[in-house]
Amino acid sequence: MQTYAVTYVYNQDDAGRDANRPAHRAYLQALAVAGSIQASGPVQHEGMTGALIIIRAADAAAALALLEQDPFWQMGLIADRAVVEWNIVIGPWAQL
Repeated sequence: MQTYAVTYVYNQDDAGRDANRPAHRAYLQALAVAGSIQASGPVQHEGMTGALIIIRAADAAAALALLEQDPFWQMGLIADRAVVEWNIVIGPWAQL
């Protein structure tokens, strides 16, 4: 298993995200309990709002596949998402 950083960029539908946030967080929490998600949370940068999700998966496609059923993705609340492999060498998540 490798670690991947997935970024979400949210669209402008704040009301839609508010309405679907409990289901979105419950879905991600279930993935965390299963050991697939290491961390997740909102990010903001220069007017962009989104999220950063750290996932353990076999490859980038598998990392994105885990998020296909995320209610935010299913409801079209994510304008863009990207995945990058993250080779952690220092810290508690580093592979020994």
